[in-house]
Amino acid sequence: MRALRHQETSVLDSTTTLFTKAALRTVDAHTDGAEAFLVHGNRFAAVGTVEECRAAAAQLGRRAEEVDLGGTVVVPGFVDPHAHPLMYGQMMSWVDCGPGKAADIPGVVALLRAAADSLPPGRPVRGYGYEHRNLAERRHPTKEELDRVSTDREVYLMNASGHGGVVNSATLARHGVTRSTPDPEGGTFFRDADGELTGEVSDAACNILTGVGGVKIGRHGPNFHLGDEPEEHLRQLRAAQERFLAGGVTTIGDCQVTRREFDTYLRLADSGELRTRVGMYLLSHLLDHVIDTGMHGAFGNARLSFSGIKFYADGTLGGWTAYFPDGYVGDPCRTGQLYHEPEAYRELIARAHAVGLQTATHAQSPDAIEMVLDAVESAQKHNPRPDARHRIEHCGLPTPEQITRMHQLGIHPVNQTQHYYNWGEGVTEAIGTPGERFNPLGEFLEAGVPVTLSSDAPVAEPKPLEAIQAAVTRVTRRGHRLGDGALRIPAADALAAHTLGGARTLGREHELGSITPGKLADFTVLDADPLAVDPGSIAAIDVLQTWIDGALQHSTTATSTKGQP
Repeated sequence: MRALRHQETSVLDSTTTLFTKAALRTVDAHTDGAEAFLVHGNRFAAVGTVEECRAAAAQLGRRAEEVDLGGTVVVPGFVDPHAHPLMYGQMMSWVDCGPGKAADIPGVVALLRAAADSLPPGRPVRGYGYEHRNLAERRHPTKEELDRVSTDREVYLMNASGHGGVVNSATLARHGVTRSTPDPEGGTFFRDADGELTGEVSDAACNILTGVGGVKIGRHGPNFHLGDEPEEHLRQLRAAQERFLAGGVTTIGDCQVTRREFDTYLRLADSGELRTRVGMYLLSHLLDHVIDTGMHGAFGNARLSFSGIKFYADGTLGGWTAYFPDGYVGDPCRTGQLYHEPEAYRELIARAHAVGLQTATHAQSPDAIEMVLDAVESAQKHNPRPDARHRIEHCGLPTPEQITRMHQLGIHPVNQTQHYYNWGEGVTEAIGTPGERFNPLGEFLEAGVPVTLSSDAPVAEPKPLEAIQAAVTRVTRRGHRLGDGALRIPAADALAAHTLGGARTLGREHELGSITPGKLADFTVLDADPLAVDPGSIAAIDVLQTWIDGALQHSTTATSTKGQP
């Protein structure tokens, strides 16, 4: 545990700083609207008037240095409780084939060919970000089309969902995958009407890509754990961390940790470079290891901690692998999949729950969500635990009855409104009019179910203000409003969902998520008030500064940086 101890002590600071001249949105009814706040060491010591904060400094026996924030707006540090930072950092070095870069398949191929020409011989070509419904052809590329990129090296184009993509013929041949190769449990090698491989792979089928240094996880989730040199993984995580800080994010929940991520976090913390807070959710293939080693609850320190276990019930709406047994409107022959049979999944949740672990399960379709609710209800019946805070990740299309059950069971859904901001129209095209209810935050609020926002980076950029705007307006990037007004939530609730709501989901609301005396001094400085501007312009607000433990970690301004280590 040397790395954890080192990181804990490296952030403590005995300075006392008074911050003034800012509008405060504290997400705390007792302090909202205050005109100043005092930071002593790494915690908020007082929030109120300037005189009250100076008096608090005097009681501490300190004379506070003062920072004039110049009429800006201060909110709590954003909490992003569901993201994949290392995957995000790794993909920053891949080829961006998203809609802003390529409008059709020839455009994607051209981008990948240009990358192949610049890489050493034999080096894999990796692209990301395509969503087939955003392409002019409105379909996935094929292996033959990726063969135009290269026939003698691996080519992999990851779907924007992260749950699979397309490979070229050389990749399939290198790993011995033929038309007669059976699908792995929890994954698919897609075939055309004649039974020939198309090159599309999903979920556990991506195990063929991990190679030496990668992690094979079987039916426990989509495999994006591709191996690179350890030093390269450190570089990737550093780069991702900068993007989160630039978005005002101070705390991250990594919702798919394998040994690859765990090792990289420990090494970054050991070197004193872990600048954000991270709560790790270990993937369910590690459940036996977690139980056997006695990791029966959250542990760690204020910077790096173990939070719980991540499970998968079904796949993704973006890749059409979420489970709809009656088929997709866009393709009735495609039903998606469950990662586990209901009874097997129920047993996994029961084992985790019985030893006191929080679980976080990816579930998008009503059938998958029902499987989670049944498993949690059964686990609570046999081993009652107050406030277990089991999570449902994404929770895209719950029925009204399921929302009522979530409230009764104390389940926390964790939503990503940027998903419908980026491709909400595709959900209705995939499953029809029920897709209009995708991420029904207003219904959660009405039913007393906690509302929590996150990015799922790299599926979306870690930009909380964009997520907040989408929650308030439900308007997509193309200008379409998804669903009726009852599904939207007020801006104040959306801000709380990306701050205190995220902290509560991580079990850390006592120390994070609001500007409250005694809590850790994490806050973000904005150039406008997200609760006062036109809702359609919230995403345009600039993040000026990001502070963690009272230390400046990111800045785009020349404002005083007192408190920076």
